Amino acid sequence: MRNPLIVIPVPAPVQQAAFDLYATLTDAIAAAGAALEPGDVLAVSSKYAAISEGQIVKLDEIEITPQAAMLAERYSMNPGIAALVAQQADHIFGGIPGFLLTFKDGILSPNAGIDRSNIPNGYAVVFPEHPYRTAARIRAAMRARLGVDIGVILTDSWLMPGRIGTTGVALATAGFRPVQDERGKPDLFGNPMMVTRRGIADTICAAAQLVMGERDEATPFAIARNTGVTLTDDEITVADVAIEWPMCIYVQSLTEGALVQVERSPR
Repeated sequence: MRNPLIVIPVPAPVQQAAFDLYATLTDAIAAAGAALEPGDVLAVSSKYAAISEGQIVKLDEIEITPQAAMLAERYSMNPGIAALVAQQADHIFGGIPGFLLTFKDGILSPNAGIDRSNIPNGYAVVFPEHPYRTAARIRAAMRARLGVDIGVILTDSWLMPGRIGTTGVALATAGFRPVQDERGKPDLFGNPMMVTRRGIADTICAAAQLVMGERDEATPFAIARNTGVTLTDDEITVADVAIEWPMCIYVQSLTEGALVQVERSPR
């Protein structure tokens, strides 16, 4: 039987401007009395990584384009936020008052993942410019500084369709395959699995979010141990985990595949 999963929280100083992420990370691990072991998966807040790269935007300095003005009026949004979403999103589907549903870096997310929490008023934090490169650089830095081979996840949170509350989602991964393909393998009764592919990175991310928190915990790192992942030096990209949005069952079912109206039969 495999050893039980262990998730270790690693607090770190609050940051509001670009900083040395690698030095901060190694210092935080030491201050927490923790250590990285071979095979561990290090979860890093994508927002914390983005701040380290200076991915902070002052909203009143953003140019309000005609498209942004239209979005702001239609969806009752701050024009600066609407303009920033239009800049950042790979695709905008539509929205509700205050929010736009977007596709960004392989994730369906409100407002292209733009975050205004735990940052000075009037500013916003956007995703790291190249999330998978950021994850790979963190992995390389920990190998160089601490001599340990690990996996890395950049964590984010998202709203699952039809559910209340946020859960963890992996924005980027380095050092291991984010998806485990179970197709063709037997189930409990020997039947071959037909469609199942396990989102290993997202599952680890959800566990890490339990100790990292979402509010004022100041815990941007977590160490996940005994996850069972197999480490690799292969380059991991968004293509290893994301499908094109036209193939998404949620998007397609609610757009091209939407029924005009279906009345539920009386019971």
